Amino acid sequence: MKKDSLKGWFKSGAPGVWISGGAVAMAVIMTVGLLAVIAVRGLGHFWPADLIQATYKVPGQGDHVIIAEVVQKEEVPRARLKGAGLPVPDEGPEFMTRELVKVGNRDLNGSDFTWLVGDWLVDQQKPADLIALERREWGNFYGYLASVKEEGRVVAEGPAAWAELQSRLKRADQLARELQTLEKKDIGAINHGLERLRLQARKLELDGKLDAAAQADMDAERAELNARYKAIEERLTGLHQAFARDSLVARDGNGREVEINLSKVVHAYQPNGMSVMTKLGVYFSKVWEFLSDDPREANTEGGIFPAIFGTVMMTLIMAVIVTPFGVLAAVYLREYAKQGPVTRLIRIAVNNLAGVPAIVYGVFGLGFFVYVLGGSIDRLFFPEALPAPTLGTPGLLWASLTLALLAVPVVIVATEEGLARIPRTVREGSLALGATKAETLWKIVLPMASPAMMTGMILAVARAAGEVAPLMLVGVVKLAPSLPVDGNYPYLHLDQKIMHLGFHIYDVGFQSPNVEAARPLVYATALLLVLVIATLNLSAVWIRNHLREKYKALDS
Repeated sequence: MKKDSLKGWFKSGAPGVWISGGAVAMAVIMTVGLLAVIAVRGLGHFWPADLIQATYKVPGQGDHVIIAEVVQKEEVPRARLKGAGLPVPDEGPEFMTRELVKVGNRDLNGSDFTWLVGDWLVDQQKPADLIALERREWGNFYGYLASVKEEGRVVAEGPAAWAELQSRLKRADQLARELQTLEKKDIGAINHGLERLRLQARKLELDGKLDAAAQADMDAERAELNARYKAIEERLTGLHQAFARDSLVARDGNGREVEINLSKVVHAYQPNGMSVMTKLGVYFSKVWEFLSDDPREANTEGGIFPAIFGTVMMTLIMAVIVTPFGVLAAVYLREYAKQGPVTRLIRIAVNNLAGVPAIVYGVFGLGFFVYVLGGSIDRLFFPEALPAPTLGTPGLLWASLTLALLAVPVVIVATEEGLARIPRTVREGSLALGATKAETLWKIVLPMASPAMMTGMILAVARAAGEVAPLMLVGVVKLAPSLPVDGNYPYLHLDQKIMHLGFHIYDVGFQSPNVEAARPLVYATALLLVLVIATLNLSAVWIRNHLREKYKALDS
């Protein structure tokens, strides 16, 4: 009886349902767990952690004071520490504690991360007046604030120095923003104008039209730009002098003093004396800085806004390019092409293209788009700029086209499936009412197939936005703080190189000279890349669902 019931249970299909449900649950748990690990390790980097001050007593060696932020703790065998050359006694427990700490002060210590034996850290305490300075160069500084200076003269020291430092940091931050605006926007516009005049003169010279009148007009415009630059240069000189006016004197745990100009300081806070709400304020300000600022310190400090902008811009351009080409190819194969061996061979080729390694597309993009197509365009339309390439060099346009080529098979297959699902009676009814085949296709078939087109675009975005290998060859670089969109004509600079979140992860994770400082940024950038792709996909899903509801009546 029991055997028959078990056999009936298997025949009912219930085991398959349970196995499928378990597989889906496991996939969801693994995905959520992976995202949680990335989020915790990435977002935890921005929390202003407490600083410890302790005496590091190494057996047989001198003692020195450590001021540091504890990053990681682990238990390791005593024999392992002894094998590493540390003066570990033979007697004692089998395991000892090893701690990875961020000591900062790279200009004094040589490196800002080090491993310490936890058992040798004695007299640990957390003084409230310990300061953490986040600098534009040399990483963080941990220690005590001794005094604040103005033009070399001490204006505050002791307990009053902290309040004075905060007020002067606000002034320095405002001056830094003014300098950035002048250097990036105003001087950038002048340089763009001067380069435009140079190319204009060269073009007229090549065409034999560079006469005295044209030369005079260009000289007048150049003189105006130079006058503007001179005025901005004088303003910059004044701002730099004002920016370099204030400084501070800080002291590390062993009494060594260092003078730091406030133009080099980004943040200053006392983590041990901060409340939870104050730490939350600092935390969110650092997260916003990560999202909105340019990178610095070999991409291990600062923000990643150029990489975010480059990723989104390239993906949007790719979607604009790939959708019409993919849809047109699918429409031809499904609606116009004679169904036979040649059409089947084309479909097989399209399906095989979807499985070609991405790096192959990168090599093709470099060889054809950059060197052949871009070089030809330079010779035809930009001869005045030669031998310097305009489009004959990797850039945003070629990166987008390469990704479009990589993703077009996905759009073709998805659109063809959508066209195949539209009943033949819909087409015949439209033709019977007097519509032409083109009108039927444009007003009936394509609107009904639009959800499938959006599905293809979603899949294309999901695949292309995370690709890295081909982009390394056709337009993505380690550092490109200038955005491809600005106020200079033609406003969108398709020839400019860009940063990309995927390549940024590779660069920070594998090419960084400061591995420990880069590790949390790898997690934070990876989380951000997932969120950017999810946002793009969810936007496309919303559009697809809207179109599906709109044409549901026609489909039924």
